[in-house]
Amino acid sequence: MTDFSIMRRHTESDIIIIAVLFVAVGVVLRPTTVLALGGGALAGNRYRVVISSDIGGSDEDDIQSLIHYLLYSDLFDTEGIISSPPGKGRKIDILKVIDEYEKDYPNLSRYSHLSAIRVADRYPTPDYLRSISKQGAIDAAPQRGYSSSTEGSRWIVRCAKKEDERPLYVLVWGSAADVAQALADEPGIKEKIRVHFIASWNQKQDPNAFTYIDKNHPDLWLIYNNSTFRGWYIGGQQDGDFGNKAFVDKHVKGHGALGAYFAALKGGSIKMGDTPSYAYLLRGNPDDPTKDSWGGRFVRKEGRPNWWVDDPAPPLGEAGHIGAKTVNRWREEYLGDWQKRLDRCNTQGT
Repeated sequence: MTDFSIMRRHTESDIIIIAVLFVAVGVVLRPTTVLALGGGALAGNRYRVVISSDIGGSDEDDIQSLIHYLLYSDLFDTEGIISSPPGKGRKIDILKVIDEYEKDYPNLSRYSHLSAIRVADRYPTPDYLRSISKQGAIDAAPQRGYSSSTEGSRWIVRCAKKEDERPLYVLVWGSAADVAQALADEPGIKEKIRVHFIASWNQKQDPNAFTYIDKNHPDLWLIYNNSTFRGWYIGGQQDGDFGNKAFVDKHVKGHGALGAYFAALKGGSIKMGDTPSYAYLLRGNPDDPTKDSWGGRFVRKEGRPNWWVDDPAPPLGEAGHIGAKTVNRWREEYLGDWQKRLDRCNTQGT
């Protein structure tokens, strides 16, 4: 039994002193039990999305991320999928994934027709997805950070200019060249777009494009995700079938054409490092990057009103990757939810 008489002996000043001590040593007070997140697309909020990807390049994880995204595509208003390598990777690589999606579409569409209240909540048709797939820049940007418009950059501008009060989330999984080009051609679109950039290797392949954005558009709404994303596949609950390979073996293989395609990638193991860019929209409050989400939690960059970066707090790092624990702490939730989505490939919505 708790002795409340002892608790009352702590004065308000004692509590303040204790709190100051915790702040001084940088301790973040959190409950030991991870509570389920609410909000986001899974709570019925619809977000406009354009994906810019180097899919088909040197890393198969973009293919993994697009497969995963398509299983959640009934929740989003997907307005564009752009091939932005640079180097290897073309629009045809996007179309290959859509071809596999088409094989599972009968099951997915029957499921969504039975469960969706609005037509907009249904899985997009393969032909619609093909119609919004565009080719972007195939070369890295020159020193000034942009060159000439591409089908992809023009599509970003077109989507941003639509009469829609909602912001357009531009998720950058590859080169930032098409985003840089769109901003150079139509600077006013930055009032309508929110960019989530999976940086790291992607930035290294095309540094000039990002440098242009950084120097010329400091007021752009942007999440600079340089290492937080690694929490999707590093750390967190990895026991049993939550392991990267074990999950694929048990819950991805044998689940439709998309599951078979996924299982053949990356040695049959989960990576899909670009997935946090839209997992950020699936659960949490996308209006506030400093709050928890399946895609991580970020801190505001000093001097930038709408620019967020990885949280450098040491307790949030994982295997040297800062901020990664703000993603992997939700691993059981996001993998458990994905398992249910994969099951849709094998059912007819009954």
